[in-house]
Amino acid sequence: MPRILLIDDDAYLAAPLASYFARFDCVLDSASRPSEGLAMLRSRHYDAAILDVMLPEMDGFALCREIRRESDIPIVMLTARGDVTDRVVGLELGADDYLPKPFEPRELVARVQTILRRQRAAAPASVAPAPQQRVFEGLLIDLDRREVLRLGERVELTGTEFDLLALLADPPLRVWNRDDILNRLRGHEADLYTRAVDIVVSRLRKKLEPLDCIKTLRNAGYALAVGRSNAT
Repeated sequence: MPRILLIDDDAYLAAPLASYFARFDCVLDSASRPSEGLAMLRSRHYDAAILDVMLPEMDGFALCREIRRESDIPIVMLTARGDVTDRVVGLELGADDYLPKPFEPRELVARVQTILRRQRAAAPASVAPAPQQRVFEGLLIDLDRREVLRLGERVELTGTEFDLLALLADPPLRVWNRDDILNRLRGHEADLYTRAVDIVVSRLRKKLEPLDCIKTLRNAGYALAVGRSNAT
């Protein structure tokens, strides 16, 4: 059963949300302060975290940055008033999704379920399948382990960053426009926010340096342009 951690100082939010998540076979724990939430994340396994932007001790952006130093756990940010600036900053810091307040509990559950669905490993089979890898010059993408090696060194990616790279790699050189990327990564077409794609691409490019393999095609989209040495 997935276990989610909510870090929000709203005393009236945690209990109703926990009851609602339970209807979808998810356990929702809660912390009202960032220090408490960080301690919980370090002491047990969580499948995802939900962070409010407005928090005591440190704001949600600083908390997201702190979590990203230690973990690639999926993060959903709760942003006040749907402020575009909040969304941009959260995504730049490594959040996987955002939801403006006030929100419908069902939408929050749906967004968390979408992230968990992408993260969930395939059920083990009696005969192990051949490893699914995409191998390029200086870049290896292991789809089974959800790992990326750049020039032989492991690269720490968030779930969204890995999914974007895997999408661009299959097949390479295919041009994906921003809306298509969002639809594929989120699993639905609602609430498109094309700026989010640019932010995730920018983060991914920085992590893949010195490789320069994600190309921008003006008025078209993005493509992975790197020599393919082998593929499984």
